[in-house]
Amino acid sequence: MTTLPPVSTLTQLQIDCVEKWHNEPISNPYSGFEELVCRQHEFNYRLWHEEDIARSPEATDERIAGVKRSIDKLNQARNDMIEKIDDAITELLAAAGVGDTSALPINTETSGSAIDRLSIMSLRLYHYAEQRDREDATDEHRQKVDQRVALCQVQHADLSNSLQTLLDDLFAGRKQHKTYRQMKMYNDPSLNPEIYRAKG
Repeated sequence: MTTLPPVSTLTQLQIDCVEKWHNEPISNPYSGFEELVCRQHEFNYRLWHEEDIARSPEATDERIAGVKRSIDKLNQARNDMIEKIDDAITELLAAAGVGDTSALPINTETSGSAIDRLSIMSLRLYHYAEQRDREDATDEHRQKVDQRVALCQVQHADLSNSLQTLLDDLFAGRKQHKTYRQMKMYNDPSLNPEIYRAKG
């Protein structure tokens, strides 16, 4: 892993994968940093569709319970991948010769978290377009969804530009980079009282 692709490459990867995975089995043909982004994106893709199932009025209590456990595992893996992406950026910064930046300003979110948000936004854009283009959609429905698509596109562009600026600042030594550990408690049997009490 020697280079960091531009944000436009990463967002296109996310957009392309969402469309491809709806039509063929999930795959990850990438390498290096892009492979990590695709892997993280896959967890968001799976989460999106599990959450759809959980909200179905036809889902049984047993089905919802199974989906909830799946969502917890996927969400843990998703957050683990955000950390891996940020760790990879740390390695790339070191390889690029960026020195100690601990005295410099730091962003309110990490690059990995922004990549995660862009992943979710690519899913939102795909599914909004899917709902807009439904054969049974009314003109009023299409107009409402079109407005939301337009807003999502603006937000996607804004976040993409902000992330690119952040990455440029990091590699120029103008900002500090850290990996923030998610430290989720709900899946840890030693920290979730509903788990460790049940084992007692």
